[in-house]
Amino acid sequence: MAHFDTLPNLDPALFKIPSPESLGLTSNDLPSPQILLLYGSLRKRSFSRLVVEEAARLLEAMGAQTRIYDPSGLPLPDAEDASHPKVEELRTLAQWAEGMVWCSPERHGAMTGIMKAQIDWIPLALGGVRPTQGKTLAVMQVCGGSQSFNTVNQLRILGRWMRMLTIPNQSSVPKAFMEFDDDDRMKPSPFYDRIVDVMEELMKFTLLTRERSDLLTDRYSERKESAEELSRRVNQRAI
Repeated sequence: MAHFDTLPNLDPALFKIPSPESLGLTSNDLPSPQILLLYGSLRKRSFSRLVVEEAARLLEAMGAQTRIYDPSGLPLPDAEDASHPKVEELRTLAQWAEGMVWCSPERHGAMTGIMKAQIDWIPLALGGVRPTQGKTLAVMQVCGGSQSFNTVNQLRILGRWMRMLTIPNQSSVPKAFMEFDDDDRMKPSPFYDRIVDVMEELMKFTLLTRERSDLLTDRYSERKESAEELSRRVNQRAI
């Protein structure tokens, strides 16, 4: 249930919480959707982190469970092995999540290295399981100047490469330093409203695709490859 005292920018009369029933689905006893949020800056006052925190509040108001990963201390890819505690934490959260939110600042016309490092540490396969395949994804960015969409476009490419179901909507917040008050809460604006839109859409897609991702990502080429591997194993001459 939404606590509107912690969401002062929302109009309670217009705020809708997606549910299986509202989407034409059969009611079920599944736990709340589990959403992992990643941000791409280590600054003490990180606007990508502040946007992610606003997004997490909205998702929780819609009934989701959220986790925000802190990238501080995460080594560069290949600088350490996968047993590093920060890498293990990230990979565990990636497996836990049903959906994700990625938000990065735009730096030199692109996502930050901090954002890319987090995605690079999440493998396409982990112990025979693809930790991102079939999971939903929302992409957002913050800008120091005028509005740009370079970073969200790059994040979409990465989401596709990670075999995620990236939702159509997205958010880009220009001059992010002007959009937050002294308490680090986002001010009322069309940019805040867009973040509400994006989180609402992410929840809808997550509810619509949960328990269906295996069907949606089942591929002929992979079934063929698996059949060939089985045939080779069964017909091998020696063990």
